Amino acid sequence: MKAYQYKVKGVDYEVEIASVEGKIAKVNVNGIPFEVEMQKPINAAKHPALAAARAQSPVVAPVAAPAAAPAAKPAPQPAAQPAAPAGAGNALKAPLPGTVTEVKVQVGQQVNVGDTVLVLEAMKMQNNIESEYAGQVTSVLVKQGDTVMEGAVMLTIG
Repeated sequence: MKAYQYKVKGVDYEVEIASVEGKIAKVNVNGIPFEVEMQKPINAAKHPALAAARAQSPVVAPVAAPAAAPAAKPAPQPAAQPAAPAGAGNALKAPLPGTVTEVKVQVGQQVNVGDTVLVLEAMKMQNNIESEYAGQVTSVLVKQGDTVMEGAVMLTIG
């Protein structure tokens, strides 16, 4: 496994290349696993570390992804409140990279400053993400299990 250090817009990232199979690279970014599809085949002469990762990877036949569990039906929302335009309002961004473990709000729900709107797991710690704004949730852009990078918009509050 080859590790690299990158800085993007002032944020440090540690990228480890676990394996390369065809055009798919399995990498860990700050400890979070990703499968990355490469646009072009790797030129081994220019990228010996990637070629070495490919050589160390066992050849495995493709396996079908497990079927997703059926999504739970959301509870019906009362129609008494006028709906804000979808996505309008203030963006609530991820303060650090991690995995969404729980979304505690729905579109149309009223929130106050300091209300916990979702839980983000980062470095094996559960982080309550609190609303920085008061208002109505106009969009929820993440779901449980999604991986987000620092600065990614997770929801908007109008």
